[in-house]
Amino acid sequence: MLINIQELSGLEGQGWLQHAIAPRPIAFAGTIDAAGNVNLSPFSFFNLFSTNPAIVIFSPTRSVRENKLKHTLLNLQEVPEVSINICTKAMVQQVSLSSCNFPKGVDEFEKAGFTKTNSTYIQPPLVKESPIQMECKVLEIKSLGEGPGAGQLVIAEVLCMHVAENVLNNAGTMIDQRKVHHVARLGGDWYAVINEQNLFTVAKPNAHLGIGIDALQEAIRNSRILTGNHLAQLANVSAIPNIDAAFDDAQLKHIMQYYAGSPTELEEELHRYAKQCIDAQQIEKAWQILLTGTDGIFSDNQ
Repeated sequence: MLINIQELSGLEGQGWLQHAIAPRPIAFAGTIDAAGNVNLSPFSFFNLFSTNPAIVIFSPTRSVRENKLKHTLLNLQEVPEVSINICTKAMVQQVSLSSCNFPKGVDEFEKAGFTKTNSTYIQPPLVKESPIQMECKVLEIKSLGEGPGAGQLVIAEVLCMHVAENVLNNAGTMIDQRKVHHVARLGGDWYAVINEQNLFTVAKPNAHLGIGIDALQEAIRNSRILTGNHLAQLANVSAIPNIDAAFDDAQLKHIMQYYAGSPTELEEELHRYAKQCIDAQQIEKAWQILLTGTDGIFSDNQ
């Protein structure tokens, strides 16, 4: 289905894009105007764009329905400072409530039931209920257009972070991703929560170049069992391993004996067993199964 975004209304285009480009982190932004009026509002057009210097960008887009500038942006034009507070599952309903189109000057901290905490370097307050708070100074505001839904990029430098101890790892040296329960925005009324049930790890590519999927033996590359994700994990090695003469595995022996008379079935069973090992993050074992079980068919690639 081809979607011509430029032919759609602003609301229609917004729907397609926000459902597709997801999940998006939420910048729960606290700002203040020159008169001292505080504003608090969430923005899901947000991310980290540099670590040195520490730069985040979020976009209070122009209203799609009325083409008005958001109060957050108006405040930043007067006082170029912002607190960015990370949204978690425990506070998401309050965060959503704060996004109501209250009149300018209304304090969303009070409307949504949040507690103000004084910042160290900036004027806008922090959200006490958020376990991770960032104090930022605005470096630049860049308009992407004047029409409804046009982004207004706020480029800000993170001056400092406040991190609750209960979201740190046991050593107290870094944030534990399993403890924060980040909330992300999708399209419409849909949100996502990051917890232990949907977290997984992906090993970063080798310090040395991986051999790549194209270097895998043809029977493995064209496997009906192993997916692209499985092949990529096998290919993230600097060289195809050697067969370990000491490798001893009862299930591998059983597969070799039971399917000895059928090479096609033998290969598929070896791939299934290797798949189980890869899914369990046992990459070295998966390699030994493939190498030993197929009697060194990779030897010409070593």
